Amino acid sequence: MPEAMGSDGCKTITRVLVCGPYWPDSTVYTKDYLQNYPFIQVDEVGLKEVPGVIQNYHICIARNRRMDSDIIARATQMKIIMQNGVGLEGVDIGAATEHNIKVTRIPGCTTGNAIACAEMTIYLTLGVLRKQKEMDRAVNQGELGIPAGETIYGRTIFIMGFGAIGYELAKRLRVFGVKILSTKRNWSSKTVPCDIEVLVDKKGGLEDMYEFAGEADIVITCMETVNTL
Repeated sequence: MPEAMGSDGCKTITRVLVCGPYWPDSTVYTKDYLQNYPFIQVDEVGLKEVPGVIQNYHICIARNRRMDSDIIARATQMKIIMQNGVGLEGVDIGAATEHNIKVTRIPGCTTGNAIACAEMTIYLTLGVLRKQKEMDRAVNQGELGIPAGETIYGRTIFIMGFGAIGYELAKRLRVFGVKILSTKRNWSSKTVPCDIEVLVDKKGGLEDMYEFAGEADIVITCMETVNTL
């Protein structure tokens, strides 16, 4: 069984702070994966309790906890702040850099995260159009055929931000017979897939957001970073 040793020959413990109880399966998976590494300790702490304990940890999985400069200043032993997703908008990267803390994330295009987000987005969109909650209520009351849902076919959908998630979303939406609009800061050939012309009917930049939103029946935001926006 592997062990970590400090410079004085003593065993050292790397402490991992998981912020909040959300996405519990990811915590279970992480603990299961690390069970053969006894020198790594994983603790899940409530969001409100994080500021009071963060000084005891070396790695932080931020999740829904905003990591501002005040909290980062308390993280005196911290080496890495990471997000088990793509969004780092809640982390003050400048403050982390000042304290020599690395900031990392899980990229959507190489892990399946973008595909999962795209599938969930389509599921939720169809649920809204088909009035899923109202339909469930009606069925439970023995009423069939109400409410009358709406189809996604023929709709105009605006994908605001065309990064990895936006791309996977457009691929899956295309088969529904919809018109796709999308904005992205940079549409150069180096930043978009080669099949972009088939997937997106109308491309634009930041200056086109309001126009596209006015044209669309459905607006989906995929604003990961300033590059995908």
